[in-house]
Amino acid sequence: MTQIYTILGLESSCDDTAAAIVRGAVGGAGDVLSSVVWGQEQLHADFGGVVPEIAARAHAERLDLCVERALDEAGFTLADVDAIAVTSGPGLIGGVMSGVMCAKGLSVGSGKPLVGVNHLAGHALTPRMTDGEEYPYLMLLVSGGHCQFLGVYGPDEFTRMGGTIDDAPGEAFDKSAKLLGLGYPGGPLIEREALEGDAKRFKFPRPLLDRPDMDMSFSGLKTALRRARDTLVADQGGITVQDRRDLCASFQVAVADTLAEKTRRACKAFGAKTTLAVAGGVAANSVIRAALQDVADEQGFQFLAPPLKYCTDNAAMIAWAGLERFADGHVDDMSLSARPRWPLDRTAAPMLGSGKKGAKA
Repeated sequence: MTQIYTILGLESSCDDTAAAIVRGAVGGAGDVLSSVVWGQEQLHADFGGVVPEIAARAHAERLDLCVERALDEAGFTLADVDAIAVTSGPGLIGGVMSGVMCAKGLSVGSGKPLVGVNHLAGHALTPRMTDGEEYPYLMLLVSGGHCQFLGVYGPDEFTRMGGTIDDAPGEAFDKSAKLLGLGYPGGPLIEREALEGDAKRFKFPRPLLDRPDMDMSFSGLKTALRRARDTLVADQGGITVQDRRDLCASFQVAVADTLAEKTRRACKAFGAKTTLAVAGGVAANSVIRAALQDVADEQGFQFLAPPLKYCTDNAAMIAWAGLERFADGHVDDMSLSARPRWPLDRTAAPMLGSGKKGAKA
């Protein structure tokens, strides 16, 4: 008989404080009984990006309330869950520590097993939770802090095929929005402005397309946008509303074109005609989704994009990744530590450099 598990998940790796209850069995889609996400956009808006100290304090203040609400919405108590899963890396260390310490306290107080989860694995396994996707499949994980192509073969078995060598797309969106005075978070704001913009007006580069691999770079796009903005300011004393819309549209399509071409190469290299899945906050962008859908159709892959609420950071994906690890016999003890760096493919060479605490991604 297939074993069904009920897992409480906690997520606090960046600027979303989240808790969720997920029930399911390995081999089928999960049932999200509750998913609570409290964002921090207003706390960071004046700074144009996430301030780690502010984020960590907010997590510490909100995590227990988030857990309480998730349990209430599911109609459960801690006694009803089989295990407690928590993001233990990678991420902003203060936020990750807040989540790990909260989960440890809940584990000790309830006697429930503790399962540490890689935040990136949560994203990568989301298609398993939402659609019961079978292994293996090709994943494009594209978010504010990460961008990589992964072969997904199991809950702890990933092969990195390529990734960004500098800024992730979401980071480039945020920085570009700040350059244009749009605020934070940048992705949705740029997408909204681009709706009425001319994507052909500015000829922004498509970085690294001259290289045959699946690696990417987005910092140059941000620089190109800044130079275009500065040229407009020098020539006409500022930028108009239409200038801004055109800059956003041209920038957005450059990111979409770059991701599409690199995805095409990843599909060809993957070997099996299976599913191309996408996850991460940038996967919520409709232009990027459409470009990836076209590539999947062209290459004979099924395209799978989770519901938008599971693309951005959430605790349901952490609960599901914890469920798969727990079902596989993995349990952590009180020595579980918060990790700012934790690559999914531990055999691959670091893409973004390596410090005293190991590879970044």
